[in-house]
Amino acid sequence: MHMIQSRRDFLASAAFISTASLLGAREALADPGPPETTTIRLARIPAICVAPGYIADALLRAEGFTDIQYLPITHGNAVARGKIDFHLETAAWVASNIDAGEPITALAGVHGGCYELFAHDPIRAVTDLRGKRVGIPQTLGSSGHLLLASMAAYVGLDPHADIDWITSDSGDFLEDFVQGRVDAFLGFPPEPQELRARNVGRLILSTTTDKPWSQYFCCTAYARRDFVRTHPIATKRYLRAILKTADFCAAEPERAAQALVDAGFAGRYDYALQTLSDVPYDRWRDYDIEDSLRFYALRLHDAGMITSSPNTIIADGTDWRFLNELKRELKA
Repeated sequence: MHMIQSRRDFLASAAFISTASLLGAREALADPGPPETTTIRLARIPAICVAPGYIADALLRAEGFTDIQYLPITHGNAVARGKIDFHLETAAWVASNIDAGEPITALAGVHGGCYELFAHDPIRAVTDLRGKRVGIPQTLGSSGHLLLASMAAYVGLDPHADIDWITSDSGDFLEDFVQGRVDAFLGFPPEPQELRARNVGRLILSTTTDKPWSQYFCCTAYARRDFVRTHPIATKRYLRAILKTADFCAAEPERAAQALVDAGFAGRYDYALQTLSDVPYDRWRDYDIEDSLRFYALRLHDAGMITSSPNTIIADGTDWRFLNELKRELKA
């Protein structure tokens, strides 16, 4: 059942209108005309770190989108299947899916790391995961699996043989970790905040602060290849709204957190505020998304999880034209 943005959500997001005007919500002179479509379909998932995709409503409307739909998705490539138009995923996932021949195009890096790895004693490092039960959401090949597999390969583990991957269709491993049914758990907000509040487990690695992971993009904006080709104006307008909202999250995390709660995308203001205060949303101008894709593609290639070279993945599945234009237009 499609969950199209309700009137309640729209009214809640109206509080963001003043912010939109602050960030310059208006037609850009550089654009040749209105978007080719006024309908845009986006994903609604439990992760609150993808806040720029949730609270950009006013900016998206200013860009000419009048029918903004937030649709619940489960695992699988909903963008490639034509169920939604744009989404944010980890650079590792994007590289893997381009390698698999999925018809997607990476557009920009949006923010740095948000995933955190928790474990029970005696695990104190990624190298200690050898032979351990590690919970990942959904299936092998999901974002969490590919990201942690990259970490394992980086420290010399074989992700195929050295780790006992525990999967679940529901993807709810927080309680499994709390009850000790898995030894380690890679979570995204608000899961790490919940574990800290309950004083469960030990933080082993944070992609927000621990190098080299903190030096690369986590979430990457991408779209269907044919949508980018046939809707270039809409693609640029979507991306501009998302990147402006990322700036807002970095500059005013308190207001952004309240907007998330008001629009129904986050249940707790304190968890939302902690996420928006910690995740580096101001890196999209500074970090190089191509370097991030290359970094993760190398890790996955070394682990035997993809066959394409980083250069092939970048050549086949990226389009940086819109990002480069927006970097010039949206100079700080």
